[in-house]
Amino acid sequence: MNKAQFVELVQKAGGYKTKIETENAINAFTEAVTEALVSKESVSLVGFGTFESALLKGKTGKIPGKDATYTTQDKQVPKFKAGKGLKERVSQ
Repeated sequence: MNKAQFVELVQKAGGYKTKIETENAINAFTEAVTEALVSKESVSLVGFGTFESALLKGKTGKIPGKDATYTTQDKQVPKFKAGKGLKERVSQ
């Protein structure tokens, strides 16, 4: 499903009058979640899931076919853990 299709789905489910209203609501939600994750806060929506920022440790590896190695840096990555209600709905 692409963004245009998702906007139509949210418009029907949320009872929005226009697609512009719907897209503004979606953009506001995604921006708010992004800002929370950037500031290392988690966003928990009961029954749906939790968005959080996690530290991904750097690693060292070997380049195939060469004697050279590489090292990646530690970085913050977004993470989503589905809630019980979402898991149950998807499994039906």
